[in-house]
Amino acid sequence: MDIELLVRTRRALHAVAELVLAGPQFRTSGTIRLRASLGGFATRAEPKVQVVGADLVAPGQRLFLERTTCAALAAAIGVTAGAPAGLYQDGSGVGPEDVIQADPQSAHRIAQGFAVGDAALRRMFPGADPVIWPEHFDIGVTVDAVNYGVSPGDGFQAEPYAYVGPHTRQQGEYWNAPFGAVATIRELGGVDDVLAFFEQGRRSVV
Repeated sequence: MDIELLVRTRRALHAVAELVLAGPQFRTSGTIRLRASLGGFATRAEPKVQVVGADLVAPGQRLFLERTTCAALAAAIGVTAGAPAGLYQDGSGVGPEDVIQADPQSAHRIAQGFAVGDAALRRMFPGADPVIWPEHFDIGVTVDAVNYGVSPGDGFQAEPYAYVGPHTRQQGEYWNAPFGAVATIRELGGVDDVLAFFEQGRRSVV
């Protein structure tokens, strides 16, 4: 795994999620929530836009995320690039005119993490609606004051990882992160293993 390439790709996909999907969706439909979709992630309401691998897909268009900007991508599909205003402090840290580039293999790894997380969360919590939040670019649910989800990576852990984050600090061997517990998707494997990690977290919360 090329971590540098993965981080660059994650930065690009996070920027597109925030500035080209969530921002325009919020201004049009009043929600910032995104969802996992086949090969990547997508809006939940108008405008209908998704990322599949390292491509931006809108009705009648497919654009490569190769040395481009969110402003250019947004203009090509008829929306205005920009984060949802006034809703959160965090974000991708990428501006509309900053150049981004996504590697297809790294994008596939990130999409796989979202897909595995979505499936594991739905199995653990039937009826749940896992959300990809544009500020942190992770997929998760909150149940009984505990956050469960999968992140594509961040400053704490560079590669995609599953996490369990109780709202109150926990003690014990399982809790290996400042905010709870983490395990990389590479270490865990597939949906069954991520589900088992989540279930162990639920049993370990006191």
